[in-house]
Amino acid sequence: MIDDSTSRPTDCFVRQTPAGLYCAPGGFYVDPMRPVDRAVVTHAHSDHARVGSRHYLAAEPSRHVLSGRMAGDADLQWLPYGQTITVGGVTVSFHPSGHMLGAAQVRMEYRGQVVVVTGDYKIDDDPTCQPWAPVQCHVLVTESTFGLPVYRWPDSTAEFASINAWWRRCRDAGKCAVLYGYAVGKSQRLIAGLDDSIGPIYTHGAVEKGNEAYRASGVSLQDTQAVASLSQKPDYRGAMVVAVPSAHGTPWLRRFGRISTAMASGWMAVRGARRRRSVDRGFVISDHVDWPSLQLAVQQCRPESVWVTHGYSAVVARYLNETGVHAIPLEGGRSVGSDDDVDSADDGDGDDQEAPS
Repeated sequence: MIDDSTSRPTDCFVRQTPAGLYCAPGGFYVDPMRPVDRAVVTHAHSDHARVGSRHYLAAEPSRHVLSGRMAGDADLQWLPYGQTITVGGVTVSFHPSGHMLGAAQVRMEYRGQVVVVTGDYKIDDDPTCQPWAPVQCHVLVTESTFGLPVYRWPDSTAEFASINAWWRRCRDAGKCAVLYGYAVGKSQRLIAGLDDSIGPIYTHGAVEKGNEAYRASGVSLQDTQAVASLSQKPDYRGAMVVAVPSAHGTPWLRRFGRISTAMASGWMAVRGARRRRSVDRGFVISDHVDWPSLQLAVQQCRPESVWVTHGYSAVVARYLNETGVHAIPLEGGRSVGSDDDVDSADDGDGDDQEAPS
């Protein structure tokens, strides 16, 4: 299936192109990096769901979050998890990836060969989306955003308890707690884990837009109010404000008075990341697999070959080969950092991204 002499995928109906992963018999791309005729989209973050393509196919649970990103005249087609559609002789289905609401792994089968593209995924519990489930395949295309042994997530229940304990201390000190997470996906997961008995929860406008899409999809969240919607300035002492990271250090924060700031991110697992972000606290909450979860996913999907992209691809591929799993790094993927946890030019429209320094 793979030509080891060149370390490039061969004899597979999916191949890598400058526009992204291309399924030749189906005539479609998975998460294309530029506008194409037919795009199959794993989830609604802007580095996967790029505008400008002629036709989109995505998982049904992403309807509200993805529709909010696209132009009104975009041709969007929805497919429930687990159901199949045939495109050019290729059987396509979506399966939960656990990354965010509506995020999906793409399973493609053609002439007996099965390829699964994970998109971004996590194995941790998350009440705001359906959990990841392994999909067995011949070729697994996996992300590797946090593909280094240093990235090992702590128990998320304990981490959320730490977030709420920090908020209580802020309240008792007469401060406003400001918690940063990308606008769609991470912020809703954070809000779902907040103890709203501590105080009121306010949001940046981009976060509230994501909240609306989640609620329209049937996801239950604590009560929140967008800061911009308030007719009168409240007393923010003891309140929680969930905001996009690009708001940090801007005049927007002045309205909250005395504040304590925190970042929820997988990058917080690395010493010095909190200092570089200039926040008071860092909490290790990520919507991607960590090192052991990535290895577990490979074991449970039982592929004959693994293609590694979107992050530390060379490191992960080398390790898998050393452990007896045939793997190759794919070139031309996104920069290290993916869409996890920090700000980008369009974080007001849905997500935040950064390559680690």
